Amino acid sequence: MEYQHKNLAGGEWQKLSFFEQMANIGSEVERAIKWKNKNNAEYGRLAFERALELIDLTIENEKSKSRLKELLRVREMLADYFVFANEYKSTDKSWQNYFYVFNFAARINL
Repeated sequence: MEYQHKNLAGGEWQKLSFFEQMANIGSEVERAIKWKNKNNAEYGRLAFERALELIDLTIENEKSKSRLKELLRVREMLADYFVFANEYKSTDKSWQNYFYVFNFAARINL
C-alpha cells in the first residue's frame, strides 16, 4: 500500500498521543469540508482519503484498541457523509465540533 503520509506510516504516527492523532485527522476532515464547500471535488476527495488513511493508522495502533469502536464508527460516519447518502445526518458543524475537542485536548497535553 502506498501511503500519502509516508513518515507517519513509517512509525511516527504511533509516537503521537491519541488526542494528537485525532486532532490531525480532524485537520484533514476540515480540509475536506473546506474543499467540498468550494465545490472542488478532487481536492475534497484527496483530503478525505488522507483522513481515512490517518484513521486506519490509528486503528492499527495497539494503543488505540480500547477506542476501536469509536474509531470504526467515525470512519463509517465520515464515509457516509463525504461519499454516500449521509444517512446519519452529519453536518460540517457537527464534524468541526467533534474534532475541536481533540484539538483542545492535544494542546493542553492530555
